[in-house]
Amino acid sequence: MSGRARTVYRCQGCGHGSAKWLGRCPQCGGWNLFVEETEGGDRPAVLSVSTAPAPVTSLGSGGDERVSTGLGELDRVLGGGLVRGSAVLVGGDPGIGKSTLLLQACGRMAEKGAPVLYVSGEESRRQIRLRAERLGVLSDRLLVQTETSLGPILSTIEQTSPRAVVVDSVQTVFSDSLDAAPGSVGQLREVTARLTALARGLDVPVFLVGHVTKEGVIAGPRVLEHMVDTVLYFEGEGGHPFRVLRAVKNRYGSAMEIGVFEMTGSGLDEVTNPSRLFLAERPVGASGSAVLSCLEGTRTILVEVQSLVCPTVFGVPRRTVVGVDASRVSLMVAVLEKKAGIMLAGHDIYVKVTGGIRVDEPAADLGIIASVASNFLDRAVDPGAVIFGEVGLAGEVRAVSQAGQRVREAEKLGFTSCILPSDNLRRLKDADGAKMTLTGVASVAEAMERLFAGSRESVEPAAGKRGVR
Repeated sequence: MSGRARTVYRCQGCGHGSAKWLGRCPQCGGWNLFVEETEGGDRPAVLSVSTAPAPVTSLGSGGDERVSTGLGELDRVLGGGLVRGSAVLVGGDPGIGKSTLLLQACGRMAEKGAPVLYVSGEESRRQIRLRAERLGVLSDRLLVQTETSLGPILSTIEQTSPRAVVVDSVQTVFSDSLDAAPGSVGQLREVTARLTALARGLDVPVFLVGHVTKEGVIAGPRVLEHMVDTVLYFEGEGGHPFRVLRAVKNRYGSAMEIGVFEMTGSGLDEVTNPSRLFLAERPVGASGSAVLSCLEGTRTILVEVQSLVCPTVFGVPRRTVVGVDASRVSLMVAVLEKKAGIMLAGHDIYVKVTGGIRVDEPAADLGIIASVASNFLDRAVDPGAVIFGEVGLAGEVRAVSQAGQRVREAEKLGFTSCILPSDNLRRLKDADGAKMTLTGVASVAEAMERLFAGSRESVEPAAGKRGVR
């Protein structure tokens, strides 16, 4: 298709176009994001994948179309393996282990006999060879190409017909049909569209590695995430060896699954029982420590939440939170003050989920309340107890999903008691005969009674602390 080329200024954050340069984007509000690009002119047509219409009953179910990556945790997040012809976008902070993870997966898939193509636009062949030696994935069927031009990459994919393709990273690849610089909005759209079309046409799954901005999102407009089938984020903190692979979009599986890895000198090791590792260094008998049960997709994980409550020396108390939503912690503190009579307005509160994992589900509410109250009262929660339950603003403790699965996971790890919503307890009595002691609570006030010796006199602040009504 031919046309007249024109110059536009396009925001690199959201893709908004303008006829002239603007300092501030009127759509996303970003500053100094407009870059000059050329659009129109002669452009090659994107590969067509259209087919003749057919009855849905005549189409294959695709039940056997999954390709195992050789990494169980990666397969779990993908929904059971790679779907042929799918496009997977992998994002994460620099140095978090994206290239290591995908090179390991390529090596495992190459061991099964079919060729696998790894395209790098950021590293030389020697650098990739050294990393492959360290990871122990040297194979004649692992093909490596260092290229940034889209044309040769597409030609190589068509010639080799690999089992899977990895492009590291999509921001470094450019198409000759556009005058824009690599990594610009136009280039990202063009490169992703053509790679995705080729993947569907040849039934070859493609991994695209994406850079992450300082805001923690994949660089480029959000439309890039809509062009692919699956979006994975690789998370972790520099001081922790654990890495969490989280699915935020998945057309072929659950978007709530996570995979846990441990970074070692020889690469990423799969963590099949993350609960045991997250609780390995838990202090026994320390106030402010509580174990909560959270559900990530189909997996139950037990994590420790720690709190530190101390009188503030400033006019405005501080609220510092790591690993859980700060707004959720503020809500739980307000409920604790109003419904349990523990006044925390004049105290600094610090809450942290240990192990570098982030907890986002409502079942963590009761565990957060138990942790904060424990440190304020300077009374330890039973080290053999696990806690879960959603807390409402009226102080009620609401039932959560998969309570039986949460209880069984705690039993496997040796916990002897569980504080859970009363409604969940009633259902468990009929369905799951748990061996551990189950205590149901209907309100925050009742939970405080159960957790701290079962009497009102026990819910008093430690010496030197004030604030209980």
